[in-house]
Amino acid sequence: MPRMGMRSLLPSYSFGRHGHSQDLVGSPSPAASPRPPPQASSHALMAEYMAAEAVVARWRPGAKNAFLFDGDRAEALEFLAAVRGVHRAMLQFASAGRSPEVKSALVSGQTLLQSAMGRLEEEFYRILAANRDRLDPESVSTRSSTQSSVSEESEEEEVRAAGDSIREVENEAAAAMEDLRAIADTMISVGYGKECVRVYKVLRKSIVDEGLYRLGFELLAPNSHVHKLDWPLLEIKIRSWLAASHVAVTTLFAGERILLDHIFSGFDTIREAVFVDVAGEAAREFLRFPDLVTKSKRSTEKVFWILELYEAVSKLLPEINTVFSFVSTEDVRDQALTSLTKLAEVVRATLADFEAALHKEHSKVTTPGVRIHPLTRRAMKYIAELSDHDSTLAEIYAVLPFQKPGLHPDFFFDASDSSAEVETRTSSLASSFSFSSSSSTSSDSNRSGIAGRLAWLILVLLCKLDSKAAAYRDAAQSYLFLANNLQFIVNTVRHCRLRGLLGEEWVAQHAVKARQYAARYEMIAWVKVAAEVPAAEVSAEEARERMRAFVAAVEAACATQAGWVVTDAGMREEVREAVRGMVLPAYRGFYQRWRAALEEGEVARFSPEVVRRRLAELFSGSNEIDSS
Repeated sequence: MPRMGMRSLLPSYSFGRHGHSQDLVGSPSPAASPRPPPQASSHALMAEYMAAEAVVARWRPGAKNAFLFDGDRAEALEFLAAVRGVHRAMLQFASAGRSPEVKSALVSGQTLLQSAMGRLEEEFYRILAANRDRLDPESVSTRSSTQSSVSEESEEEEVRAAGDSIREVENEAAAAMEDLRAIADTMISVGYGKECVRVYKVLRKSIVDEGLYRLGFELLAPNSHVHKLDWPLLEIKIRSWLAASHVAVTTLFAGERILLDHIFSGFDTIREAVFVDVAGEAAREFLRFPDLVTKSKRSTEKVFWILELYEAVSKLLPEINTVFSFVSTEDVRDQALTSLTKLAEVVRATLADFEAALHKEHSKVTTPGVRIHPLTRRAMKYIAELSDHDSTLAEIYAVLPFQKPGLHPDFFFDASDSSAEVETRTSSLASSFSFSSSSSTSSDSNRSGIAGRLAWLILVLLCKLDSKAAAYRDAAQSYLFLANNLQFIVNTVRHCRLRGLLGEEWVAQHAVKARQYAARYEMIAWVKVAAEVPAAEVSAEEARERMRAFVAAVEAACATQAGWVVTDAGMREEVREAVRGMVLPAYRGFYQRWRAALEEGEVARFSPEVVRRRLAELFSGSNEIDSS
């Protein structure tokens, strides 16, 4: 498709006194711009002219006879041929000299030609207006998809009727496009392109604007302040834009380009100029909307809408470049790229804000029952949702390769933490960042880089959780808190795209670490209780005392841990089994040996079954168990 500098051509349009198009006639096809034939005899020339005049005169504008392009096209084709015949005759007359007869013939021919153009302008307008729905790409697309969906559940006869209806609409649309093309070819070739273009632009521009409105998008004012709307209202507009974007570009604008290319085929300059006027401004303003959204106040919650806007524009970019391939529609392509660039910048800035917010979270609030901390839930929900957009994030961060940050202690822990605590925890957490970002291809490297960024965010979260664990005065509570939260993180990773990004090794390593935290809790909380069971021989009296001390220790531990929870069902059973294994086997043997030394009431009260039931009540808390 030829490209011409429309910025320099647009101001140069000029038309003669009788509406003759000069600069608008670009590169007409040979059939559309006949050259004057060799000089014919004056009698033959006049005969041809008179015959053409008779045909044209029958169809003068405003005549009550039927429209030219209704039904049989034979008369329409005859009329178009006659118009070209009149034009050829006038060219011959003009080259024949300036005799009074020639001048009279030229005046008469010009009048006749203007009359014919009036008729063709009427026909052109009528066909465009009458076939508005058939030539509306969006309506045709909607109708076709509706018919298809209905036909899938219809009987054979209904299916056939639906198919016939679709074919009828397609045939009528094709016939209308051919008629419009024939009229446009004739009008432009004889110098009346201005009238033809004017009619087309008025009707088709209104269709484009109306199409966008029906899709839920209103053209923006140059000084639009969409970004200043309250977020709920702006979110509604974003939803509408996203719902409209694919149809707007691939159906409305692309369909308009296809229609224009067909009707004005062979006139490249006209096609370009008309397309700019019909769709250029609407498309530019439509694609400016995401750019305006980026000017709204940033927040971590909005980033997913920004990502969806980016994905929509990125996906449509090839189609935008194809549909708006003219030099004069470069501003439409530029607007799409600008919106894409601004959206990417907002995403990168928002994720930086999210990471900074994690670093700055220094609250010492503990969670009842050492349950999942709200920060863990919020952060992992956010990171998991980010992983759903890993391909998009890889594209956005392609210009900013991931570099693993250093694990400087001051970066993660509070100044109030002791140096020993910081050193121990830093060493432990450093091993959590086990993700490798090396890859063989550029695409895989970008995706791997996103995995590294998400792994880094999880590591920052783990560091914060480690600091929060120190707020529990009971060391057993601290470790159970870490076990719960790390297991929640592992479960979240397992059930979203993070699993594929971080890998099974990452999941396994952190699951092991969560179980290690649980094991530390078990040792700290229950080793002293288990120690109440004597390992050596004792007297009967001492056995009774040790039995009472053991049961008291169990009761005290159960009372202390009554509200403590192991949120993951699998880990909860593992911890219960581990505690039972530490406490019950040794006590059961001890009890069986010395139960005879107990008083009657103590036999039932101190039985291993009572201890087992008490242990079984642990780790469920009130009712809040998380099995995700």
